Amino acid sequence: MSDSTKLILKTIPELPGVYQFLNKEKKIIYVGKAINLKKRVRSYFQKNIKSRKTINLVKNISHIEHVVVQSESDALLLENSLIKKNQPKYNILLRDDKTYPWICIKNERFPRIFLTRKLIKDGSEYYGPYTNIKVINVLLNIIRTLYPIRNSNYNFSDRQIKNSAKGLFLKVFKKNEHSIIIGFHESGNKKISESLLSEKTYNENIVLVREILNGKFKTVKELLKQEMYAFSKKMNFERAQNIKEKIEVLENYQSRSTVVSKKLNNIDVFSIISDSENAYINYLQIAYGRVIRFHNQEIKKTLDEDDIDILSLLIFNLREKFKSESKTIISQYDLSKQLNIKFIIPKAGDNKKLLDLSIKNCKMFKIERLKQIQILDPERHKNRIMNQMKMDLKLDDEPNHIECFDVSNIQGTNSVAACVVFIDGKPMKKMYRKFIIKTVDGPNDFKSMEEVIYRRYLRMLNEQSELPKLIVIDGGKGQLSSAVKSLKKLNLYTTIPIIGIAKRLEELYYPNDSIPLYLNKKSETLKVIQNLRNEAHRFSLTFHKSKRSKNSLKSELDIIPGVGEKTKLKLLRKFKSIIQLKKARKEEIINEIGKSKTKKLLDFLDRED
Repeated sequence: MSDSTKLILKTIPELPGVYQFLNKEKKIIYVGKAINLKKRVRSYFQKNIKSRKTINLVKNISHIEHVVVQSESDALLLENSLIKKNQPKYNILLRDDKTYPWICIKNERFPRIFLTRKLIKDGSEYYGPYTNIKVINVLLNIIRTLYPIRNSNYNFSDRQIKNSAKGLFLKVFKKNEHSIIIGFHESGNKKISESLLSEKTYNENIVLVREILNGKFKTVKELLKQEMYAFSKKMNFERAQNIKEKIEVLENYQSRSTVVSKKLNNIDVFSIISDSENAYINYLQIAYGRVIRFHNQEIKKTLDEDDIDILSLLIFNLREKFKSESKTIISQYDLSKQLNIKFIIPKAGDNKKLLDLSIKNCKMFKIERLKQIQILDPERHKNRIMNQMKMDLKLDDEPNHIECFDVSNIQGTNSVAACVVFIDGKPMKKMYRKFIIKTVDGPNDFKSMEEVIYRRYLRMLNEQSELPKLIVIDGGKGQLSSAVKSLKKLNLYTTIPIIGIAKRLEELYYPNDSIPLYLNKKSETLKVIQNLRNEAHRFSLTFHKSKRSKNSLKSELDIIPGVGEKTKLKLLRKFKSIIQLKKARKEEIINEIGKSKTKKLLDFLDRED
């Protein structure tokens, strides 16, 4: 296994998608689908594989590509498309002409509705494709139950029917709740019976069928529910259950796939996202209503390049590389003037679904590349994050040394504080510090924060220690103002940048600025600050609980006759709290303080209970 393959296996996402194995010549040799890409792709590289075919396949793998999709169904359809397009050596089952079925509304008078695997460009409408044949059968059964639909392939053309100017009707026969077409009838001057279905009514029914196939089931579901309740009242529970199952199928039905749609033909989809150093591009090529190619690319940014400049260049190069002749491009930006081609920036519908899919893959590609950089070049990863934090927080220097403070108490009792230290964005636990609040009585977080900040940096000044590049306060404007007071007393206010983070909306507050800074929820800068805040809170709370337990235990032990200071210390070190002491076995206590004192202790605790 190559180093690049090992790296991909570590960073591939745990999402539904399709993967491609390529050989040294960059030729696709296998296409597969997965509910979980990471688990599925890694399974090929296990040591206990016995299949000769799989072993030979793995030996020829030089590179792995993948694309993320919305669902397992989309993965099935995309796999089918890519196998048909590329005919990979190690794919056998789907290399023939078989494909997933569609539902067709035939372009003809009195249109037939049927299942087909062939798409004929004759004006007919196609819905699907479907990965579950059961869904198709239920849908067709529902349609035929609700509306009389002809099955015969009789051609109702003007040539076949000489008197086509006259009204044309279908003969309908009802049997067991189903309507069956048994022939046709020309009206002439004859009276029209109820068993005859007019062409106008038939076409109106086809309109309703289209709504079902497009996923608009409100009217149909109401009719089915009424029918279900009617059968229930008649105690015909078998028929009622049958209708209930049809309703459930309708509710779970999805009319179209993101990766395959008959309405999409010869379209290119491009998306781009970027950070301070790189741009990440995703390309989806659509032909014959399906995705036939996907491609990701990373570009190193120069100082004067923006996303539009990079994207316009990549679009030109990738279309030339993959010989795309599409006359339409879907993207986030309109580059029609630069590239002299039609651009669509969709707001809804199939086009929007495709763009969202491309953007999603773009984001996943960026995440994977950053993970790979973190593994291969930790120094570069660190520098990138530090630079990003410097820009996001508008700092003069990179915050490679950050300290975060949190205060913890219960109604002013056992007040403590904690300081956690992050170096290069990572916790440095050896540098963490705990504080017992000394000068504050009662629940006053502001004064407590003021005391802790003053003590911390007074000591650092006295010891001539290196000061942090950023201070983070767990709290809003009140705690931040208190911390600033102490920095001013020490003449450090202009030396060390300081911000506060409020929990409710993750606002970042700066001194003397009433308007908070809001960072993107997925921002790496915000994630580092959140990790700082959470770690400070955890460390502070742990210290507070420990102090409270010890004080609680100590206060109860103080009133036990015959238990002195040394005995109390032994019990404190061993059992930590009165609850743990009560749960302890008698032998454990004897081992610590002896039989005599254990008896006095247990007698007292028994009386208390």
